[in-house]
Amino acid sequence: MATLAPGLQNKTASAAEVQEAKRSVEVASQWKLMWWKFRKDKLAIVGSVIVIIFYTVAAFAEFFAPKSPEFFDPQYVYAPPQPLFLFLDGQFNPFVYGLKFERDPKSLKKTWTIDYNNRIPVGLFVEAEPYKLLGLVPWNVHLFGPKDPKQPFYLIGADKSGRDMLSRIIHAARISLTVGLIGVFLSLLIGVTIGGISGLVGGLVDVVIQRIIEIVNSVPSLPIMMALAAIVPPGTPPVQVYVIVTLILALLSWTGMARVVRGRFLALREEDFILAARLDGAKRSRLIFRHMVPSFLSHIIASITISIPYMILSETSLSFLGIGLRPPVVSWGVMLRDAQQIAAVANYPWLLFPALAVVIFVLSMNFTGNGLRDAADPYAN
Repeated sequence: MATLAPGLQNKTASAAEVQEAKRSVEVASQWKLMWWKFRKDKLAIVGSVIVIIFYTVAAFAEFFAPKSPEFFDPQYVYAPPQPLFLFLDGQFNPFVYGLKFERDPKSLKKTWTIDYNNRIPVGLFVEAEPYKLLGLVPWNVHLFGPKDPKQPFYLIGADKSGRDMLSRIIHAARISLTVGLIGVFLSLLIGVTIGGISGLVGGLVDVVIQRIIEIVNSVPSLPIMMALAAIVPPGTPPVQVYVIVTLILALLSWTGMARVVRGRFLALREEDFILAARLDGAKRSRLIFRHMVPSFLSHIIASITISIPYMILSETSLSFLGIGLRPPVVSWGVMLRDAQQIAAVANYPWLLFPALAVVIFVLSMNFTGNGLRDAADPYAN
């Protein structure tokens, strides 16, 4: 039996591999095609990893934070960041130097200096302040911190009450990030329902809904959010304020999703599988949530990832202005209220670190959303 030359064998194998790859693309599911295209976007992959890290840290904030957000030490008011050193005498032995302060005899201003005579060892999985992991499991182990819990430990400085900025940023992530998730979920539910009815029913109902959407979109969102948030009485419990702010953000951000859903429904309602479901006696709610929404679920997921940064920025803006979440609730916007005065920022620039957390998360979520939006159309070039 004749055999092919090595060069021809390689060409044959290469052609076979190409043909097999084409067949795998033709039979691949929508989600697999979406993943293949998404993983080609390096920025989207990096952004999604950072987003996962943020939400993981927020979920287990008590474990990742060295201290609780309420812990304070009046001796270390506006303490500067303590640099972390990883090696000592050529060996891995993390530590920070202590802090000491002096007062200017004329201005009486506190001046911080590094105490090189006080070396504070830092360890992993250290036992410190007790807490309940996820609010359920009693525990006292923190990911990192000083081996002696009584020693000062402020990696990115302290605020005006002597509270650790890093610990508060980690705990604040739980509030700020969940506001975005819950707000987007509520706006998604409202948008899909109203947009689905508008696109599926049509006629006068469609016209009325579209005019309502245009009215809502014509009013600037920030003044409306400020007006609605200002109605909340000052003595309202923190949990109720959290719910009210989330509802306000959801009620003002459903219109974009409603229009996207309406456009898709107008294209889908004449499809054969929708006509078959109608002839089978399916109700409108079943047509919307069982047949039509799953057909463009990838587009909805992409829209969600793009909407979450808007929600977080809105909550941060309201809290920064003092009409959103309020102390003792800890969010990035509440923390940034301490940085409203130029003098405070000039003297204590580490008060702006919550803004850095907002910027990193919003950019990462936008990169992820852009990657998902492009991947939602796997057949596009």
